[in-house]
Amino acid sequence: MSLKRTIPVASALLLAATLLSPPAAPAAPAALAAPDIPLANVQAHLNSLQTIATNNGGNRAHGRPGYRASLDYIKAKLDAVGYTTSVQQFTHGGATGYNLTADWPGGDANNTLMLGGHLDSVGAGPGINDNGTGSAGILEVALTVARENLKPERHLRFGWWGAEELGLVGSNYYVAQLPSAERSRIKAYLNFDMIGSPNPGYFVYSASGQPTGSAQLQQTLQAAFNGVVATELTSVGGRSDHAAFARAGIPVGGLFTGAESVKTAAQAAKWGGSSGVAFDRCYHRACDNIGNLNTTALDRMSDAIAHAVWALAGVGTPGGQKFENTDDLPVPDQAAVESTITVSGVAGNAPSALVVGVDITHTYRGDLVVDLVAPDGTAFRLKDSGSDSGDNLVTTYTVDASGEAANGAWKLRVRDAGPQDVGTINGWYLQF
Repeated sequence: MSLKRTIPVASALLLAATLLSPPAAPAAPAALAAPDIPLANVQAHLNSLQTIATNNGGNRAHGRPGYRASLDYIKAKLDAVGYTTSVQQFTHGGATGYNLTADWPGGDANNTLMLGGHLDSVGAGPGINDNGTGSAGILEVALTVARENLKPERHLRFGWWGAEELGLVGSNYYVAQLPSAERSRIKAYLNFDMIGSPNPGYFVYSASGQPTGSAQLQQTLQAAFNGVVATELTSVGGRSDHAAFARAGIPVGGLFTGAESVKTAAQAAKWGGSSGVAFDRCYHRACDNIGNLNTTALDRMSDAIAHAVWALAGVGTPGGQKFENTDDLPVPDQAAVESTITVSGVAGNAPSALVVGVDITHTYRGDLVVDLVAPDGTAFRLKDSGSDSGDNLVTTYTVDASGEAANGAWKLRVRDAGPQDVGTINGWYLQF
């Protein structure tokens, strides 16, 4: 995030905006609920960005090799799951800079929802909170869109901007280079810059003074925290990458956990943490590393990004049905277990993109072999042992099960293939 002060907006503005809002439109079809974004996956991306910085002079700044390596890491993840990616070059300060955009296939291109955040750090350090957190959160939401095989009515585009720390250079260049017809197709832009501050606040960009349509974005982001944590509105002004989109008349919104400003006593009472201390004491410093995070805030903010995508993209209730088993089932060491879901009332065969969601607590997921077993006994391998490391397995898979009858007893077979580790199937589902 570039240097400028954050100015909290009085909560009275929100009340006024609510009272002056026009009558609600007729209810739309129920939206498909956003999935949980696994914190472990976001942290894995941040660990990769830290490694990239460590291996490239300690930073990921514009014009430095760590920046390009960061971009290549994100691009490879997106290319692997079916995004159409594009790298845009620009020049600043005698060095080549890069923006990365990724488009999810489908949706109305004349009604594009875009999410973005800057990928560069300052030269002083690795920039893990600023803005590895926003970059990693957006990336994992984009990967979740692919895992869920989302088919939104609106077109989805994600962006990672270069040289933000030098004056919002990359995002300014991107918007300036868009032909007017292309610019008009972007109907909303959401910005995520610093979402894991170690002494966090929960700030939502205020729609006050922003283009018409920004209020919906503000309210959608606020709603993501209902029943979770209180939020405050903040006027980020021209300090981050939403600014170029706002100048172009595009509705904007975003989330922020705070930078160099000091947390007040009232905010500490509301959110926890330390009053009289900056939200991020390592802002623009070498200590903005992998230890400079609040993982609770990072988890909540990443889930809120997903909430916004699912709420705003016109997902709607899917045509098929969702079947779920939420019963806990222990996975003993070096043993196999099966959890069953009985499907009924679905006509014909299963789809060619049957979504399988799994939530497994485990002390080392690299030991796990996971199969989906169809009613006729056909097994679809979802995961082999040794394919990854770390704990827990919370993700989705897509299976071509079009040769299988939909109705019947489907099983999730989980085998622990290594010694010393145990776990629990917390639940799993099938989305037809």
